[in-house]
Amino acid sequence: MASVGGRLDGEARPGAAVGLDPALVDHLIREQSTNASELERLWAYYRNPVVHTPGVGADGLARSVRRLAQEAGLPGRVTGASRGGGALGDDRNSDRREVVIENDIAWRIHAMIDFLFGKQPTIVSTASSEAVRDLIDELVESAWKSSGGLELMQDVALIGHVYGHVDLLLRVDEEALSKLGRRAAKLRASGATHHAMRGLMRQAGSAFRIEPVTPGRGIAVSDPSDYRSLAGYVVHYEREANEVERVGLVRRLAGKDRGEWGKRRRTESYTEVFGPGGRELWIGGEMVERDDGGVLAGVVPVAHIQNLSQPLRYEGIGEVEPLMPLQDELNTRLSDRASRVTLQSFKMYLAKGIDGFDRAPVVPGTVWSTDNPEASVEAFGGDASSPSEDRHIGEIRQAMDKVSGVPPVASGVIEARVGNLTSANALRVTMVNLISRTNRKRVTYGRGVVSVSEMVLAAAGDAGLVETRLGDRELKIEWPDPLPVGDEELAASARARRELGVPDDRIAEHFGIVPTDLNAAAIGSDEQTQENV
Repeated sequence: MASVGGRLDGEARPGAAVGLDPALVDHLIREQSTNASELERLWAYYRNPVVHTPGVGADGLARSVRRLAQEAGLPGRVTGASRGGGALGDDRNSDRREVVIENDIAWRIHAMIDFLFGKQPTIVSTASSEAVRDLIDELVESAWKSSGGLELMQDVALIGHVYGHVDLLLRVDEEALSKLGRRAAKLRASGATHHAMRGLMRQAGSAFRIEPVTPGRGIAVSDPSDYRSLAGYVVHYEREANEVERVGLVRRLAGKDRGEWGKRRRTESYTEVFGPGGRELWIGGEMVERDDGGVLAGVVPVAHIQNLSQPLRYEGIGEVEPLMPLQDELNTRLSDRASRVTLQSFKMYLAKGIDGFDRAPVVPGTVWSTDNPEASVEAFGGDASSPSEDRHIGEIRQAMDKVSGVPPVASGVIEARVGNLTSANALRVTMVNLISRTNRKRVTYGRGVVSVSEMVLAAAGDAGLVETRLGDRELKIEWPDPLPVGDEELAASARARRELGVPDDRIAEHFGIVPTDLNAAAIGSDEQTQENV
């Protein structure tokens, strides 16, 4: 094997140096590129961005047309594509009708994420010693904070909700962690205070970086005997380099790419392979890094998260795919209604035997005269109610509520039929489906968050940063209530936790209270507890 940073010789390919079959790695990369279009479609239906599509105007000339991504799901009779009006037609093309796009997918996904990660959950240690628990909690919290904290968790949830699953990749700065480990050993040998050790744990978070990996970039190499275990992992994508592309002399002389010299940014392939033998990094077909895994040797540093669990499958169940057919139907009916309203909103007139009627506008005070006794003016058009159309659109929205589990009240839209929401219990009844789905997701997302946190703890323990026994490396996650809770319920919960022996600072952290405020308020008093919470 060539040295790190040099071009490999012969048949060496990604995966061989870390114990993975290179042919399998190549196959998985090709398979990923095949599925890329479907992943892009899922993101397009969530984001609904503006896309530039080639079209043909009424004058027959080709031009670029700005369209929303969800227009791809509309029938040709609406967009005009069925009559040769280009990919989606042009607004000036008479074949194109009124197009209305209402993205009912995005706000539902945002509501789900707000319920799941509207507040940051707390990751706590189950170690028997209070001092060890305190150090571990500080270390894990610092690692998450340095990686993005709550914002990172919300990004993870967004990726999982759109694609169905997401992976968390842990990176470790070996040099920084080694220095911190030696410093921790010196502090323990000198009998440093617990406060000093907590400060060191707070600094140690910068040695870890937790990254979310989308399905379009991450490729899992599953264990053949257990689909839940990873035998390896590949991160592959095309990225932009910090230099422009150089066009060859032959292509420039042949007239190709003329005028493009120095105007295009160069792209390069990025492939990172994790296997039993460590990690290797390939950029542009050249291996630039190779290591044995360091403190994470023998472990694939990836935690897999399914949005909704799918038995016997690595992929999870997303929220966008089930809503796409209903979103297309909703946009189609809204476009049909807009076309009907356009035709019927204004009265039209049929004039017989009146000269110049077509040249004068129909406005109050206008007088037409004629000597023709057969002359007449007939009015037609005008908006008319369509109960079946309104009912159909309403039923489509209700179907989307059922499929997603997100009612309009979750986004603040209060309708008369939900009753008088005067308590948190009444609010829970109206959103029981959303709360149930959130609880299911807490299992899958919580398992992934705890798994990568335990990797952080294991790496820190192996580096000597924190001394733990085998049973002290287990963690659990505590979730905050996604719905608002009254002061009386908060006070009762705080008293119950204190009676169970939960430390005051832990109670304050759970309810989002600054510990200094809690100490000054004397949590043992019922009135003061309610006032502070």
